[in-house]
Amino acid sequence: MSVGSLIAADLGVAVLAAAGWLGGGAAASARRRRLALGLAALALVATLARAVTITTLVRAGWWFAAEKVLIAAPLSLAALAVAGPRLLRVPGDIRAVAVPLLFAGYANGGALLVTVLHGYPASAGAGLLAVAGVLTATVVSWRALGSRPSRAAYRVALAVAVGALVTGTGLAVAPGAAPAVPHDHRNRDERPVGEPTRRFTLTAGTATVRVGGRDVAAWAFNGQVPGPELTATAGDIIEVTLRNRDIARGVTLHWHGYDVPNSQDGVPGVTQEAVLPGQEFVYRFRADQVGTYWYHTHAVSDIGVRKGLYGVLVVRPAPVAGVDVPAPGAGVDVTVPVHTLAGVALPEPRSERVEAGTPVRLRLINTDSTTHRYALAGTPFQVAAIDGFDLRGPQPLRDTAVLVPAGGRYDLVFSAPATPVALFVDGRAVWSTGSVSTATDRWPVLDPLSYGAGSPVPWSRFDRDFTLVLDRGLDLRGLLPRYAHTVNGAADPDIPPQVVRLGDIVRFTIVNRSLVVHPWHLHGHHVLVLSRNGKPATGSPLWLDSFDVRPGEVWEVAFPADNPGVWANHCHNLPHAEAGMVLHLMYG
Repeated sequence: MSVGSLIAADLGVAVLAAAGWLGGGAAASARRRRLALGLAALALVATLARAVTITTLVRAGWWFAAEKVLIAAPLSLAALAVAGPRLLRVPGDIRAVAVPLLFAGYANGGALLVTVLHGYPASAGAGLLAVAGVLTATVVSWRALGSRPSRAAYRVALAVAVGALVTGTGLAVAPGAAPAVPHDHRNRDERPVGEPTRRFTLTAGTATVRVGGRDVAAWAFNGQVPGPELTATAGDIIEVTLRNRDIARGVTLHWHGYDVPNSQDGVPGVTQEAVLPGQEFVYRFRADQVGTYWYHTHAVSDIGVRKGLYGVLVVRPAPVAGVDVPAPGAGVDVTVPVHTLAGVALPEPRSERVEAGTPVRLRLINTDSTTHRYALAGTPFQVAAIDGFDLRGPQPLRDTAVLVPAGGRYDLVFSAPATPVALFVDGRAVWSTGSVSTATDRWPVLDPLSYGAGSPVPWSRFDRDFTLVLDRGLDLRGLLPRYAHTVNGAADPDIPPQVVRLGDIVRFTIVNRSLVVHPWHLHGHHVLVLSRNGKPATGSPLWLDSFDVRPGEVWEVAFPADNPGVWANHCHNLPHAEAGMVLHLMYG
């Protein structure tokens, strides 16, 4: 069983235990003896079963079980200590065991709420709030059932509950010690760029575009979705003038996967102010990374990207003196930016004739916030590049699907056969050279960590080590509570930045203890994948800017700190980022 499945199983067992104890207590209060004892027996078995799931999670990593060991286990033991002896000697009046059973239910329910509402890391504040809730609910039940405890016991329980509530609340809402992230928007890099050789203008505005046979209200660059495809040759100086016609909440341009100087990264509140209606901003950087990339707004990005503010950036190699270069038109180069606009899947299907023997490159770009499944039917192919970096020694593949995370890019290459081929995305043909009816849903999925020819990790030491534990929990540090996506128990803007020095070799350990996928994306740097779930990467070196951390997974990645500035480091499921899963990498 995978760790993700084990996390889900543990939650299921916890729900069963809490529901069994509470149901047993309710049945006992109604004098339904057989039902009460049956539910209590079920709850007892579930409580003991949870000891097994928690122990297994501890072996998978302390991150997955901290609050379960430190808070849930003591509460469950208290439940067994109170309810267990009464079940061994059930009195004639079953109502006498109602309060002990309810106490056990409150204890297990409180432990469950700590996991669901607080998560990682375990804290004294969360434990005290759970104790306060359990004791308060128990006292109320005593009174409601007419079996009020002795005055001394009542006062002690009430005093402990109030003390735990006050202390726990104070600890839970105490402001964090996260240092402020600089927001001065000054140019933090002094590298000269030179005069532009490729100029573009992108105007952001509301628009009505036609997709899937119907008109859709969108936000668009130059009135189209996706925006214009920007192309350059390695060595070009790219200049892009961004204008905002009428997007009230502002726009910027983030060059996803392109490791531009910090001042050009397009993150509002960090590297620049958002461009408001009637304003403009000029981006300029050198095209020194060949490959497939994309651009999108980073202002209110969970809305802006979804509504259409995105486009493709492709940088091709410069001709090499003395080396023959294929004539224009000798190959087919197709960009496939996949997106969902107002519920309509893009791009719309496209078919073209390709002569047999023609080299073809399909540039797969996932601009959505969730993973897409791609399958190329009708021909062997190779994955030539991932996230703009060429792979070493890619092997031919056939009848194999690839999963591209949110923000990620895969380049597939093949020589066109005489028979039709088709590219399917989630079972839908988006590009083809003819009719192909092959079913691809059962094809195996490529694991990029074992694909291609491996090479040693280039570093023998790491100067900085950071662990990011991804979870969900109740964020109480703002004016209003919110259920946030968290990193190490905190949500933006209360997540401490990761401080590095120029020249450091930095290692991240990224742990997902939630039940949803988090596609991770660090700005300004590509990271080298070292391992996943403790198993080293053995294939071609994977330099990624976007990668899926699935439930229960633990990734180790590393990179050289060679691009000074303040960089966003966040989940690229953009609603998750908006809900708190953003922190910053800061050069000190």
